[in-house]
Amino acid sequence: MPIPEDVTGDEIDKDVRQELQSLPKTLAEDVAKNLVMVARLIDEDPEGAYGYSKVALRLASRVAAVREAAGFAAYANQKYAEALAEFRAARRMTGGVELWPVMADCERGLGRPEKALDMAGAPEVHKLDKAGQVEMRLVAAGARRDMGQLDAAIVTLQSPELASNAVQPWTARLRYAYADALLAAGRQGEAREWFAKAVEADKDGSTDASDRLAELDGVEFVDALDEDENEDGVDAGEQAPADAEDGDKE
Repeated sequence: MPIPEDVTGDEIDKDVRQELQSLPKTLAEDVAKNLVMVARLIDEDPEGAYGYSKVALRLASRVAAVREAAGFAAYANQKYAEALAEFRAARRMTGGVELWPVMADCERGLGRPEKALDMAGAPEVHKLDKAGQVEMRLVAAGARRDMGQLDAAIVTLQSPELASNAVQPWTARLRYAYADALLAAGRQGEAREWFAKAVEADKDGSTDASDRLAELDGVEFVDALDEDENEDGVDAGEQAPADAEDGDKE
């Protein structure tokens, strides 16, 4: 697959670069460039990221960072069995536990929420850092919802991290998940409160909490282009509804 000229491979994390030092220099550079492309594309073009991950995997399947990148690329494409296999391989190579939550979420994706819950109660969870433990809590709550256990999902999310006023990288997602679970349980007032708290913490727009909050408040968004066309009478063949001017527009 083509690599843009601006990609040198030096963009990768220093720990990954150190892993690649076990490879011949030219090969390490090629692998690094493909890993950079995986990271660059995984959010906007997951299929493209997956393609580059397969190239890196073909070149250096014995490098843990490559197996991990391949796992995340497969995960982004909802190829959960493949992702789980790659994460397991990476974990065998490193002996670390960082991938435990996403491995559990793969089990959810494969329709095995019970297995995800088993993993949430495993000793490995106690070895995770705070971010990993919060992620594991999110996965466990999702598994409870998969099983139709809404109240249990809500309780699972209730934690010191949720109650804290401090904003951490995981705060918006944790508050959002809690609000969503409350709404699913019919507790709309509480859900609105927590969606609002999620908005406060979501500085980079990682969730659609603001949209969910607007929906609960009955705010209707109107496409500005469509509105202009209606005002200018561009589409003369269509009659606007008689009560269109009476509708609330935000």
